[in-house]
Amino acid sequence: MVAKERDSYSSGPSHRFVETNGIRMHLVEQGEGPLVLLCHGFPESWYSWRHQLSALAAAGFHVVAPDMRGYGNTDRPEPIDRYTLFHLVGDMIGVLDALNYETAVIAGHDWGAPVAWHAALLRPDRFRAVIGLSVPFIPRGEVYPSKNYPETDDAVFYQRYFQSPGIAEADLENDPQLTMRALLYQASGDAPQPAVRSEQPGHVFMIPREGGMRATLINPATLPPWITEADVEVYVDQFKRTGFRGGLNWYRNIDRNWELMAPFAGLRISVPGLLIAGDRDLVLAFRGMDQVIANLSQNVPKLQKTLILPGCGHWTQQERPHEVNEAMLEFLRQI
Repeated sequence: MVAKERDSYSSGPSHRFVETNGIRMHLVEQGEGPLVLLCHGFPESWYSWRHQLSALAAAGFHVVAPDMRGYGNTDRPEPIDRYTLFHLVGDMIGVLDALNYETAVIAGHDWGAPVAWHAALLRPDRFRAVIGLSVPFIPRGEVYPSKNYPETDDAVFYQRYFQSPGIAEADLENDPQLTMRALLYQASGDAPQPAVRSEQPGHVFMIPREGGMRATLINPATLPPWITEADVEVYVDQFKRTGFRGGLNWYRNIDRNWELMAPFAGLRISVPGLLIAGDRDLVLAFRGMDQVIANLSQNVPKLQKTLILPGCGHWTQQERPHEVNEAMLEFLRQI
C-alpha cells in the first residue's frame, strides 16, 4: 500500500462517534489517505495508540483508533455474550462501512491482536493486511481453552480468575490508580520478571486464592520513562467512570469463541501480516507460545516479518513507539 507524504496532518487527532454493529463507538482519527484501523487491548483505550496516530498520519494514512466495545466512550452492552470475537470483528466491519472505506489495514495489540488477526482471517475482502502486536495469531486448539488453565492449591490462572462476574471487577475497581500504575509497570520491560512459565505457582499469571489480584499488584515508586503520571491519569479517569466489566467480558467469551470458530478451524490468514513483540513481553512466557511464533508463517503464509524488540515488555507501542512506527510504516509501504 503506497501513501503520499502529507504536510496537512498537524492539526492533531479529532474525535467522533459512529454507529456500528448495534452500538455507538467512539473513534479518534488523524490524517487522510488509505485507512489504518488500530485496535487496543486490556485494560486500555484509544490512548494507547497516541504515538502512532500522528506518525502514520504524517506518512499519508487515515489512522483511526476506536475505544473498543466495552471501553471508554464506546457503548458497554450488559450481556456477557455480546463480547464474542464475532461481535468485535463485526464492530470493525461497521467502522469501515461508517467511514465509507471498502478496505483497511487492521492492527491490534493485546486483546486487539486477536480481533485484528480474526478480522483478516474471516474478511480478507475488507482487511487487506494485518499487524499484530504482542499476541500472534493462535490457531483454534482441539479442546476448550479453559481446559488448559493451570491451577494449584493456592492460585488460579488469571483468565480463570476473570471468569466470575463481579470478583475481578471488585479487585480492579477498588483503587483504579493502583491498578493502572501497577499493571503498566509490572507488565513492562522495566519491571523485574522471573524466568518461569505461566503454569508455575507465584508467576505473575497466577492469582492467589487468598487476597485475589490486589495481592499481586506492586505500586512503583516511579514510573518507567515511557509513560508519565498524566498518561496514567487518562486511563484512571476512564476506568473510574466505566469500571472494568466491559474489558473483562472479553475474557468471559474465550470458550464461547472456541465454539463459534469451529467452522473455520484450519483456515489460514491469506493477507500480508506483521508481528511485533518485545522479548520481555509476559505473553511470550505462555506455555507453547514459542512454538506458536516459530510456526506463525504456516498459519499466515504471507507473513512479512516477525520483529522481536529487545528489552521491550507488553505495552509494545507505548514502550517503543519509534521502533513500532518504523516497522509499521515499512510494512504499510511494502503491501
